[in-house]
Amino acid sequence: MKILLAVDGSPYTKKMLAYLVTHEATMSESVEYTALTVCPEVPPRARKALGKAMVDQYYAEECDKVLSPVMKFLKKHGMNVDSISKVGSAGETIAKIAEAGKYDLIIMGTHGVGALNKLVMGSVSTKVLAQCSVPVMLIR
Repeated sequence: MKILLAVDGSPYTKKMLAYLVTHEATMSESVEYTALTVCPEVPPRARKALGKAMVDQYYAEECDKVLSPVMKFLKKHGMNVDSISKVGSAGETIAKIAEAGKYDLIIMGTHGVGALNKLVMGSVSTKVLAQCSVPVMLIR
């Protein structure tokens, strides 16, 4: 089984990881885990002003800030995890990676915002659910 862990470094990601390591069903040795973080794009004008090298360095640093503690935590709990970092819209990117990588499940934390907030602002989890045929487990 292949599981994609969508992480963003928030307290909701920490709750999702804590859930993951405390449930035996998700800790099987036959499971392949991949942690994915998605960094929002720098606006085009800023990219042009800063230059490609500086923007690429920014993306690398921001993704590492999220992935490094996640990888350490999971390794500490005996889990072998690959990692992927991408740039773009989080919901769309998570859905595309899950479909393209033929993952069996996406696990992600959710902020648990109300229906009105989702209607007005949307949410990453809502976008993933709408754009992806891979099952999604939301940890609140």
